[in-house]
Amino acid sequence: MADTSKVGTTVPPIEMPVERGKIREFARATMTENPAYLDGKDPVSPPTFLTTMNFWMTGAASPVAMLGLDLKRVLHGAQEYVFHGPPPRAGTELSASTKVESITEKEGKRGGLMTFVVVATEFRDPSGTLVAEARSTVIETGRPPAEES
Repeated sequence: MADTSKVGTTVPPIEMPVERGKIREFARATMTENPAYLDGKDPVSPPTFLTTMNFWMTGAASPVAMLGLDLKRVLHGAQEYVFHGPPPRAGTELSASTKVESITEKEGKRGGLMTFVVVATEFRDPSGTLVAEARSTVIETGRPPAEES
């Protein structure tokens, strides 16, 4: 059974500087040629750029680690963003606070119980203004891929 006692738990917030070079690298990696992401001193970040906050999470700041999920069995199930204005520009300092919203289980089609974890992240600027929200679904399969037939 999934440990639902972690629902409502907030992991320690992280500071995430929105950097010009990282915006450009992300835009190139996603194969966009939109000059809004590539040119100027303070380009706007692509809408899905906020996913890079996962690279800033370590140890206790990671919901996956906090919940003890097995990375060999973890799948990315869904991602959604809501912006409360334009996406952040280079030079913006964001604070990201992530909360475990729900934990549910479902029997998988190939056997094994799957655990679905929904986490919600709020991104705020230095004044505390809510800039964006992200909601992500992480799925832990019932067994590692190597064991599937």
